[in-house]
Amino acid sequence: MTSLDPPPFYQKFALSLLGIGILMLGIYLGQDILVPLALAGLIAVLLRPVENMLVRVGLPKVIAISLAVLLAVLIVSAIGVLLSMQISDFSEELPKLKRNINDFYHDARRWIRNEYSVSYRQQEQYLKNAQTKTLENFQGTETLGIVTGPLGTLILIPIYTFLLLYYRTMLLHFMVVLFAEKHKAQVLEVLAEIKSIIQSYMVGLLLETTVVAVLNSIGLLILHVQYAILLGIMAAILNLIPYIGGLVATALAVMVTFISHPEINVIFGVVGVFIAVQLIDNNLLVPLIVASKVKINALVSIVGVLVGGALAGFSGMFLSIPAIAIMKAIFDRVENLKPWGVLLGDQTPEQASNDIFRLVKKKKPKPEAEA
Repeated sequence: MTSLDPPPFYQKFALSLLGIGILMLGIYLGQDILVPLALAGLIAVLLRPVENMLVRVGLPKVIAISLAVLLAVLIVSAIGVLLSMQISDFSEELPKLKRNINDFYHDARRWIRNEYSVSYRQQEQYLKNAQTKTLENFQGTETLGIVTGPLGTLILIPIYTFLLLYYRTMLLHFMVVLFAEKHKAQVLEVLAEIKSIIQSYMVGLLLETTVVAVLNSIGLLILHVQYAILLGIMAAILNLIPYIGGLVATALAVMVTFISHPEINVIFGVVGVFIAVQLIDNNLLVPLIVASKVKINALVSIVGVLVGGALAGFSGMFLSIPAIAIMKAIFDRVENLKPWGVLLGDQTPEQASNDIFRLVKKKKPKPEAEA
């Protein structure tokens, strides 16, 4: 092999895997810095039109950016305050909830004793052991990080958003001059597509959240559950946290329903509604609405969410899909990385089969002429 020959496939494949491994290791080790920065990047792209509008009005750049960030903070805070006020209304029902829980607790203990011959004393011992283990887990030093981590992220995100908007021109110029002049148009094209991807992803999340809220509310209204619409909206917001959010939403709905409808058939009905909506969301809404907006296939999106959760927790799950879509936009324009772009793409099986069929047919040898 001469020095002008391209490297063999196994060498390029090994280097690609090594690069992916280093990237994943860097995300895992630097998640406390990278995750808030990535979330701020998403918000900065969404706030860019607002900043641009304020600048056109005649406001200085710093004031325009500050007002845009302040507007986002106020909107998020208003949603949080509204939900907190609604949740505070539930506190008035707590005595009734406590009474229903006590009745259910005594009925459950009686049923366990009759069905499994476990005495009340043994049941109390099991509960004490479980309570002791739970307290030991929460008294560890990791608990402080679990509590303060999200708080620190919430403080850093507005700061990062302001700085990204303020230094946007410098960062874009850096990305352009980082490559050769002949690649300038290609780099600008990638940056424009990344901006479109982020905006499309957020629109997809908004559509998904709206549909989930409507489905949850309809199901709870059919069961005549109190606070049905509020519970449906809260469950849809919690659903933005993959997997765990759905479980928390179901538990919250069951608790609130138990206040006014302690009947077991209503409780099972509420659980059934949330399970049905989760199945529709995971198998229909996410692949068709969210994944289609960012042009990646459902298999890669699901695996990406799991990998993102393993690397950076809940925030990694949320950021995984736009990150994969951004990588695809880059892979499609780099010659040696185009196969990875095909792997991430949303090409239908029929299209892939037709391409393979045409390729095989083109390479098929012609039959020899008869003598």
